Amino acid sequence: MGLEPVISFQNVDKRFAFTKEKPQSVMETFINFFSRRKPPKPPAESLWAVRGVSFDVLPGQCFGIVGRNGSGKSTILKLIARILRPNNGRILINGRVSALLELGAGFHPDLTGRENIFLNAALLGFEEASTHAYYDRIVEFSELEEFIDMPVKHYSSGMYMRLGFSVAIHMQPDILIVDEILAVGDQAFQSKCIDAIMQMKERGVTIIIVSHNINLVRTLCTHILWIDKGIPQAYGPVDEIAAEYVAHAYQKPGELAATDFARTGSGEIEIISTNFLDLHNEPREIYATGEPMTIEIRYLAHKPIDNPEFGLAIFRQDGVQLNGPNSTLAGVDLGTLIGEGVVRYEIEQLPLLPATYLVTTAVHDSRTHQCYDYHKKAYSFRVEAGTADELDGLLQLPARWQQRTFQPES
Repeated sequence: MGLEPVISFQNVDKRFAFTKEKPQSVMETFINFFSRRKPPKPPAESLWAVRGVSFDVLPGQCFGIVGRNGSGKSTILKLIARILRPNNGRILINGRVSALLELGAGFHPDLTGRENIFLNAALLGFEEASTHAYYDRIVEFSELEEFIDMPVKHYSSGMYMRLGFSVAIHMQPDILIVDEILAVGDQAFQSKCIDAIMQMKERGVTIIIVSHNINLVRTLCTHILWIDKGIPQAYGPVDEIAAEYVAHAYQKPGELAATDFARTGSGEIEIISTNFLDLHNEPREIYATGEPMTIEIRYLAHKPIDNPEFGLAIFRQDGVQLNGPNSTLAGVDLGTLIGEGVVRYEIEQLPLLPATYLVTTAVHDSRTHQCYDYHKKAYSFRVEAGTADELDGLLQLPARWQQRTFQPES
């Protein structure tokens, strides 16, 4: 018999009602204030923050929720934390929930950091004696010893995050909810928070994370929900859904990443186009893992240039750079270029796993540090599953499995 979920959403809807107020002049506001006949209120309109959301989170899972701003991610977290109630559907929560949703949520600005620790603990149902047992560890983790007796209204956003996260993880939650606010911390403390989340995960704490950092979600989570405009798009194992989400987040494979992509250079040599070609030298936008692919850079040299250096860099859509080859490092002497021509980077077997990839192309002279033309993340292609036997990570390595049997000594 399978495990019972600790969180279960069953066809959940959440609606917010609002009215569109018509702007008024100062005179209209003054007249309406003293008038016995008040103008009729405009009819209320509805905003469906989430519609038909269903998913289960099992004990000990690290579950991610991804989507664009305004897609309903934070609403789902507030429903889990029981801050909001659904209009339709059913939500089942089993366990103590510790939520880190917004900076300063649950903190009283006029109380000190010390007082807010005890206040938050009391709201979570802890007795004062129990809080004393965790107090020193909370303060030590937050690294706010010298500020702990200062009213939190004087804290920076990073200090709020430090104290809030430290309280949340030390209150022995069965379910920890973490919204995007980790992004406001410095890099060292973010790493510390991630280590703490990994330790809680190993102890069997169920963790729900909302983040725009898809690489972080891939690292921490086993399953994710992708939601857009309040409607679930996909739900399942992280690698499968993350690849779909990353591919969808990009406009259209093969086109420029943006019409105003970053382009710099002196212009003696121009990059006219960058194309992705298959085995038959035909342009293609979608490739399978393991297929051959050629990146063709077409250029125009307006005057003779001696042995310029062509380079490129491939990035996964979440920003992870995969390589950065160039012709000089490869030992290729291009001679003196003038007029139009083509330089190719040939990949015998594309090792990339399914995702959308951005490509930067450039031509420059590393001897004089002169840049002729530079197109930053200006082109894209997409990789779909091929015959790869690897589904996790970044690459399919050119390797094979072997087995050897050792005979016992007589």
